[in-house]
Amino acid sequence: MPELVPQLEWLMDAAWPAAERAGAGGWVLRAASGVTQRANSVWPREPGEDPEALRRSLAEARRWYRERRLPLIFQVFEGPGYAPLNAVLDAEGFTRQSETLILTREHSAAAEDSEAAAASEVEVLDHPSEEWLRLWWSVDGRGGVENLPVARAILEGCPSLYALVRDEHGEPAAVGRLALPADDGDSGAATAAGIYGMATRPDARRSGYAGRVLRTLLREAEARGRRECWLLVTAANTGARELYARAGFSVAGRYLYRQDRPRRAPTGC
Repeated sequence: MPELVPQLEWLMDAAWPAAERAGAGGWVLRAASGVTQRANSVWPREPGEDPEALRRSLAEARRWYRERRLPLIFQVFEGPGYAPLNAVLDAEGFTRQSETLILTREHSAAAEDSEAAAASEVEVLDHPSEEWLRLWWSVDGRGGVENLPVARAILEGCPSLYALVRDEHGEPAAVGRLALPADDGDSGAATAAGIYGMATRPDARRSGYAGRVLRTLLREAEARGRRECWLLVTAANTGARELYARAGFSVAGRYLYRQDRPRRAPTGC
């Protein structure tokens, strides 16, 4: 969906908001107590071309993250516009890690009836329940229970819906989140929704639970006029990529994280 691709960076930033934000040139500096790479990384909204200006912004970013005792990490998207920034980061010895694919999908009206039937027993919540949070954090958590309030704030920082499906014993088996960013007044972003927080209990995998959650979220997106959906998946996660391909998602772009002076850092896409 070519019309969505130019807005994906804005959409992803809105769907996973950091607690703190600041500007450095055309970059957005984001921090959230170290909970997830995305919320604790630089979004080079305007990557820049002049090497000297890039190095000045880099020095400012280093100071900002050092004050928060966080590593300096960039979320760098693919494309020729990022070549000058990548050249500076290469010269500074930044690593490359966590390659992530951006997948997109348009709603298929022909599949609506089957999707609705398969998703009929999935619970849809306006806010993440304790059960939802516990399952997601146990699978995809980036820290101890003391970090969970920060993670909740990120999840609830964008209007969202939360899906949960139970196993035959009534225990939560899989969850997922539908992020519904508001229109920014220019981009038409309100026509799209993001799939986040897909997590399945390890002993419940390969039983169809994740598919039911995904179909439910796609149905909810369509019901709210969001005819386009995007999601993020690490390039190494072949199982999830197969699930999303079956649901009609295809690769629209990719990004990776570039970290200064490697040390312990958040993980995940």
